[in-house]
Amino acid sequence: QVQLVESGGGLVQAGGSLRLSCAASGRTFSEYFMGWFRQAPGKEREFVANINWSGANTYYADSVKGRFTISRDNAKNTVSLQMNSLKPEDTAVYYCAARRGAVGVYPHWGQGTQVTVSS
Repeated sequence: QVQLVESGGGLVQAGGSLRLSCAASGRTFSEYFMGWFRQAPGKEREFVANINWSGANTYYADSVKGRFTISRDNAKNTVSLQMNSLKPEDTAVYYCAARRGAVGVYPHWGQGTQVTVSS
């Protein structure tokens, strides 16, 4: 079992940057495939990015490609999302998630952190 806690959200102007972090409990963080998702008001939760166990492989939604960077530090049990060139449409609650395998559902979720981008 892994528990996830996100931090780093806030209010930023369009064009600005934020860095989200997700701290994971437990000793087996390196065994989890990690992802970031977001949910805007009135919309369904959507995929943002994921990263494999070692951090060597990453994948991004087209809407954030080239602007967001996902990374992980297995020694510190953290996964981060660096968000640059933010747009008002990036406004959402951002969640980190964990799963054991490279495919399938994510059974473990954090509580989310709010990101608001003003125009």
